[in-house]
Amino acid sequence: AKNDAFFEQQYQRAVDSIAVNPTKWKLIKCFSKDKSTEGAHTDYIIVHVLSQRENHDECTTPQYAESPFYTDSVRVHVRGNLMPSTSYNVASASYGNVGYQFDTSWYGAYNAATMIPVAYSVSGLIDGFTTALLNMHVGDRWEICIPYQLAYSSTEKSSIPAYSTLIFDLTLHSFARAGQSFPSFQ
Repeated sequence: AKNDAFFEQQYQRAVDSIAVNPTKWKLIKCFSKDKSTEGAHTDYIIVHVLSQRENHDECTTPQYAESPFYTDSVRVHVRGNLMPSTSYNVASASYGNVGYQFDTSWYGAYNAATMIPVAYSVSGLIDGFTTALLNMHVGDRWEICIPYQLAYSSTEKSSIPAYSTLIFDLTLHSFARAGQSFPSFQ
C-alpha cells in the first residue's frame, strides 16, 4: 500500500509539473501496453528530465538522433533506489527523497566525464527501464519512477523487496544496434 500511495503521489505531482513545464516532465506509457487506451496510472513511468543533449532532431549521426531499439544493447550510467522509508531517506532532485540504494554504476558525485558506463541488453531489463531507454537519446539524463507493476511486481529480486516502486537516475551513454559493436566509451 505504501508503494501504491508513493507512486500515485508522484504521478499527480508529475501531472501538475507537466502543466507548468512539459519539457522537463513526462509520463510515458509502457512499451508493452496498448497505446490506443489511456490505461491505469501504473501503466506509465514518470520521467523528470535532468538534462538532455541539445538539438536531437538536427543531429546527423544516428547515435544522437535516434533512440535504442528493443533488440539493441546500451551503455548507461545508472543509480537505482527504492522509495524513501524510515531507515533510508536521501535527497533526490526530482522525487523529494529516495530510499535504499540497490544499484549504482558510479560512486561519489555524478561526473559523466570520469564515470565508466555499464552495458545491458535492452530486451533483458524490466519493462519500466526498457520503456525509458526506448524513448531516450544519447546524452539524456533522466530520473525515472517505475511502479512495481512495471518492475519486479510480486517477486523479490536480490535486495529489492516485492512490490517495490523503483527510482533510477539514468543517463544513456551510447547504444549499439543488434550485431554491431559499441563505439568507444572514452
